[in-house]
Amino acid sequence: MKNSVTEVAAAPSSEALRHFAAKLGFETDCWDVHQAMQSGEPGFVLLDVRSAAAYAKSHVPGALNVPHAKIIGSRMNVYPSDTLFVVYCAGPHCNGADRGALRLAQLGRPVKIMIGGITGWLDEGFELASEEQVA
Repeated sequence: MKNSVTEVAAAPSSEALRHFAAKLGFETDCWDVHQAMQSGEPGFVLLDVRSAAAYAKSHVPGALNVPHAKIIGSRMNVYPSDTLFVVYCAGPHCNGADRGALRLAQLGRPVKIMIGGITGWLDEGFELASEEQVA
């Protein structure tokens, strides 16, 4: 019986393999970021790309604030060229993380988006910080 799910056939497994493997190269989730941050050596720099005011109000612990419009070469050159950046914004309703990731990619920097942003972080039951730490 056809329904909204089965109406369009699933992609062949070989295409699904390429798609999902590529997708994981572009994004990570809040749970994995939390676990990595808890390890003390996450292997990436976590950037909150929202405004300084939004960051000061609440942010993911350990994140640095660099609003996406301020991601420029001279600012990012303080990090080695192979530094992985993970960016986030308010949540799925916000494209700030996409904008930040685009700017980092234009600078030739490795980057992933933390899907869900602040909304996803809270949905997982994780705490937010509120002290200001501007990079």
